[in-house]
This record gives sequence, C-alpha cells and structure tokens, in this order.
Amino acid sequence: MSIPGAYQTDLPAVPPWLNKGDNAWQMTAATLVGLQSMPGLVILYASIVKKKWAVNSAFMALYAFAAVLICWVLVGYRIAFGDKLLPFWAKGAPALGQKYLIGRARVPETTHYYSNGNIESPMLEPFYPMAAHVYFHFTFAAITMILLAGSVLGRMNIKAWMAFVPLWLIFCYTVGAFSLWGGGFLYHWGVIDYSGGYVIHLSAGISGFTAAYWVGPRLKSDRERFPPNNVLLMLAGAGLLWMGWSGFNGGAPNAANVAAPLAVLNTNISAATSLLVWTTLDVFYFGKPSVIGAVQGMMTGLACVTPGAGVVQAWAAIVMGILSGSIPWFSMMILHKKSTFLQKVDDTLAVFHTHAVAGLLGGLLTGLLAEPSLCSIILPVSNTRGAFYGGSGGMLFLKQIVAALFIIGWNIVATTIILLAIRLFIPLRMSDEQLMIGDDAVHGEEAYALWGDGEKYDPTRHGWHGSDTPQETIPTGFVNGARGVTINL
Repeated sequence: MSIPGAYQTDLPAVPPWLNKGDNAWQMTAATLVGLQSMPGLVILYASIVKKKWAVNSAFMALYAFAAVLICWVLVGYRIAFGDKLLPFWAKGAPALGQKYLIGRARVPETTHYYSNGNIESPMLEPFYPMAAHVYFHFTFAAITMILLAGSVLGRMNIKAWMAFVPLWLIFCYTVGAFSLWGGGFLYHWGVIDYSGGYVIHLSAGISGFTAAYWVGPRLKSDRERFPPNNVLLMLAGAGLLWMGWSGFNGGAPNAANVAAPLAVLNTNISAATSLLVWTTLDVFYFGKPSVIGAVQGMMTGLACVTPGAGVVQAWAAIVMGILSGSIPWFSMMILHKKSTFLQKVDDTLAVFHTHAVAGLLGGLLTGLLAEPSLCSIILPVSNTRGAFYGGSGGMLFLKQIVAALFIIGWNIVATTIILLAIRLFIPLRMSDEQLMIGDDAVHGEEAYALWGDGEKYDPTRHGWHGSDTPQETIPTGFVNGARGVTINL
C-alpha cells in the first residue's frame, strides 16, 4: 500500500521523523502563547493602570518580550533544556545554528532510568524541529517575565528594569525550567508541573513580590487611587490572555495527541468557574460585581489549572476553578488587608495573589487530583498518581510541596541578589519628580493626547506652529501637536 504524498519523506525539507501535524500545532501553540504577551499583556497593562503610567507599563512588557527572545537564543534556552551542568542547571550555549535548529527536537537530559540502570522512559524527542521547541519555550519565558513586571508597575526605574530582565531570565527562570522540565532533579523525582504552575506562575508571583519589596512603593497618592484608564481595553487584553492559554496548555504535551485537547478543555473550564466564583464573592461581600475582579478570577483559574491541565479530569478542573476563585480572593481581599507585611509591600497588580497563590494551589491540587492513566501519557515516572487515587499518591503530594519550597526559596534569594547588584549602579525606583508626572517625564510620551493631567504645557513641543509658522495661525481652542489633537483645558 502506497503512502499518501503528504506523508512521504521529501529530503531535506521533510525528513522521516517529521510529523507535520505536530509541527503545525506546536508553531500554532507558540504563536498563541506569544499573543498572550504581545499584544495581550501589553494592552492589559496599558489599560489597567492609572493613565499617567499607561505608556511605561506597556513599554516594560514590550521591552521584556524582545529582550527575553535575544537572551533566550543566545544562551537561555540551552541553560534550561541543554546538557546537564548541575542538578538544577544545564550548560549554556547559543541556539542559532541552522544544523541545530532544523534537526529533530530533543531534550538530552530527559532519559529516565529505573534504579537498576534500565531505561524507564526514553529521551524526549518530539516529532518536530528544534526551532519549534526553542520558540515555544521562549514564549513561556517571555510571559513569565511580563507577569513579574505587574508587581513593580508605576515606579520601577526603566533602566533598572532593562538590566533586570536578562539577569533574572538567566539566573532565575532557567533554574526552574531545567529542574522541572529540562531533565533536572525535580523532573526525575517525578514532580508534576504540566505547563508552568511552578516554573511560570509561582516564580513570577514570588519574584514579583520580592522585587516590589526592594524597589519600594509607588507614591502615596498612586497607592490610594490607581483607577484603570480603560476598562474595555483591559477586557480586550484579558480576552487575548484567556484564548491564548489554549496554546499555553495545549502545546505542553509537545504533540497534537489526546492530552492536548483535554488540557485545553480543562483550562477553559477552570477559568470560567473561577471567574464565576470570584464574581459571586464580590457580589456577596461588596454588593456589586466588578469587571476587574472578574479578570482577576479568570487569571487565578488559568494559573491554578496550569500545573495539572493535562493530567486531571474535567470534574477536577471545576474543583480547581472553585478553589482558585475563592482562596486567592480571600488572600487578596481579606488576608491582605489584615497583614501588616503584605500591606507594606506594594505589589501593583497583586501578582502574588493571582499567580503565586494560584500557582501554588494548582500544584498542590495536582498532587491530589492527578489521574493515573492520564499521568502515564506524558510523565516520565511510571505509576504516578494523585493522593486521592490511593497507592503512592501521598508521596506525589509531598513531592509537590518540596518542589514549591525549592522554587519559592530560589526565587527569593536570586531576585534579591540580582536587584541588590543592580542597585549598586542604577537606582531601582524612579525619582519623586518622575513619579509625580509619569509617562511624560519617563518617556516624553503620553497614552492619550489630552493635556492637563500632570503635564507642563510647552508650546515649543506641542504647539501647532513650527519654527516657520506664525503663532496667529493656531486654531482657537485646539493645539495640533506631534502627539495628536490637544484640547486646552
């Protein structure tokens, strides 16, 4: 029986190992995750903050996306997924050569052995090129960095942020990625982090909270009143984030297999349930539903299901959604207001609650709810199961706790060292004058061309007239400047 032409080897473009379906899905999934950051979180950050910080917040996300990509291909990817150097770190090297990138993807340290030395599960070798694997995991690294930024919006010195991004990627993110995904000690111990509950959300939340502590708070006036400048645009960014999560969790199996659609379905179930629970609690406690609260509930549902999206049943995703819509809500709305320490640290977008608490919760619930037959599809350690399924499940729950403690400890220490080192050369916080004015002082740009919100009007910069245009030609009531139509208030 002849093989259909679409599935025939056609060297060098279609080698025998290439699965076109897996390759197409992995590139699609990577693009969906990329859209979560650019433009998803760029839009969300620009609109959820006070108007005077819209440009700065969007730029921090935009810069991180670009800087992470270059650092990733230069050295980061192979520190996270390369040959072992330490139990938690691999040897760094560029991922730029065509021979490396068009060859079959492989994660060299993922071969798992029985205690007697026999192979239990072979090395991870997806049926697509290395370039697809490099790009897919870049989008994960980028969104982690951008989520972390949410903790320090509205006051971190942009130059300090520019130095922080590559250092944190190399010395913090890659450690969690290799330990849990790249064949490090937690991977071989059997810890489950299906798609980044620990590597991404717990890391971003803990490092963000630590960074917020060292950078210092926003101005008192900003902390007391920080309304979003565009709620509808914020929803557009949140929508991109939610829909992009199908690539986030759907791409984690590294194949278009049966685990991928289950993970996508579980992801959406958890997000929807969490949003509804959070909104219900808002109505019960505050008397009215909040759009911002609904977005927070969506995020906690997505973060919570991520560590177990492909290894739990759909009913378990509902349980995750119920708990992720209530426990982070309680930590943010009740516990935060009663804790002097939590109030002292100015976590701008409450990343600690929406990502650290939710990611930790998801990792622990995975230790309880991981279904044995689903675990056997994607995990390297056989007979893995959650505690609710008896057998050795209690040990998995213990492993999930230990892994969380490692990620928390490493992120606190590494983030602290990085920021203290940067502080020797660059102030971590903007000057009070910049904090008073906002975007115009930091970037010389504003999100909306409406003069009068802290900006000192300068006709030589904003005026209708140029050097050769007389002042008399200015239309009454309006000034058409380089930033658009400015209304004289």
